[in-house]
Amino acid sequence: MCAWRRLHGSVRTLRGSLTRGSLIPTAVTQLQPSRCGGLSFCQRLSTGGALRNDFFKDLEAQLAAMRKKAADALPGSSWTPFEINPTLPPETADVVIVGGGVVGWSIAYWLKQREKFSKGMRVVVVERDPTYSQASTVLSAGGIRQQFSLLENIHLSLASADFMRNINEHLSIVNEDPVDLQFNQSGYLFLASEEVAHIMEQNYKTQRGAGAKVSLFSPQQVKEKFPWINTDGVALASYGLENEGWFDPWTLLNAFRRKAMSMGVIQCFGEVADFKYTTHVMKTGDGEQMDLRRIKSVKVQMPNSLEYQPVECAIVVNAAGAFSGKLAEMVGIGLGPKDSFAGIPVPVEPRKREGLGGNYICGVSPEEAEEPDTSNLEVDHQFFEDKVWPKLANRVPAFEKLKVTSAWAGFYDYNTFDQNGIIGMHPLINNMYFATGFSGHGLQHSPAVGRALAELILDGEFKTLDLSGFSFRRILTQEPMLERNIV
Repeated sequence: MCAWRRLHGSVRTLRGSLTRGSLIPTAVTQLQPSRCGGLSFCQRLSTGGALRNDFFKDLEAQLAAMRKKAADALPGSSWTPFEINPTLPPETADVVIVGGGVVGWSIAYWLKQREKFSKGMRVVVVERDPTYSQASTVLSAGGIRQQFSLLENIHLSLASADFMRNINEHLSIVNEDPVDLQFNQSGYLFLASEEVAHIMEQNYKTQRGAGAKVSLFSPQQVKEKFPWINTDGVALASYGLENEGWFDPWTLLNAFRRKAMSMGVIQCFGEVADFKYTTHVMKTGDGEQMDLRRIKSVKVQMPNSLEYQPVECAIVVNAAGAFSGKLAEMVGIGLGPKDSFAGIPVPVEPRKREGLGGNYICGVSPEEAEEPDTSNLEVDHQFFEDKVWPKLANRVPAFEKLKVTSAWAGFYDYNTFDQNGIIGMHPLINNMYFATGFSGHGLQHSPAVGRALAELILDGEFKTLDLSGFSFRRILTQEPMLERNIV
């Protein structure tokens, strides 16, 4: 008490000095015996900056030491408890789209485009690769064609080509440069031997009936239009007259992404590590027990961090491409008894495809026994030397002297069941939708696929294109939809 009185008296004396303008610009700290038998603290307050600067420097040094100590306690992390991670996804969302490739962002765009109330739907897109350096979209050759054998694929190509031709009517942003997709409509040329010429004729009739502009060429017509091609062994050719060619994959992806984000879609970089779901047990008419599940939340792991964020949501879209099968296993798909629906996996796995380029690009689909290792994205140059180059040089003699100037590899989301997309809801997970397994034509069909899945989510049915044939039902019933015109 005596020490407090002494200090209080000093402050009161100082206040009197303040009113008279006689504040002394020095500071003195003294420790002296008090009448109470202890030590009293007496400091003459001052407006001088030296002591105040020393005090704050010392405080900052102590805080820095505390931050370093806290950071050292977290292995492999530079995170400190005094900072908030601005990249965390929100705690709740209406729709979480897993996969930030072109299909995922197309779905996000169409969901916002077709929502009935402005800013009424919270959509989050989660992408595992912040750099997109291994993303299938940007490692694609960037081609689009309408020469398929299935009507669904032909219609997807026609709708997507129309979208690309008029891309700025859809994806332009006010006060930003127009989208330059670099869409070069030069057509695909397919060559058929005598053994498969009848299949090409059947495909041609289907394509023309669907509205595709395609023409059949004899070997002589091929030689007249493309004199540099060796037509030995060619019985028939098919050529796309419009809506076929190539474009810039990154530009299409980025245009979807930027437009969707301008409409309120939230981008999150992280990896989905787990799902929280509820299970309802029921029995079929045959007495088979079935577990029907509903996802409640998605656990998103932040990149290069121990931190994660659970996101409660109403709907999950699996657009994880080559890794969508692994994602489905997190909710038990394919892990049940082998003779049950729950034991049927999503038949999508990563397959590596290589490309070589310069002024031309080329590649080939390997035989099943020659499928390359998918543990890395290294290019097998010997495969080109042995398998690709001889065929190129035979068909185009000028390529005998070609020089490879670049090479790359990327992943396909390969559907081992029938090499076609899986679009729609899984019958055992009543709020997980799929858009995956396109086996090489996901990029070119992404505008139409995104619209179709948005219709299915918002309207409960396909409105523009009937893609019900691509549902998961065909996998459960073992009825493949085989595409005969695979490249």
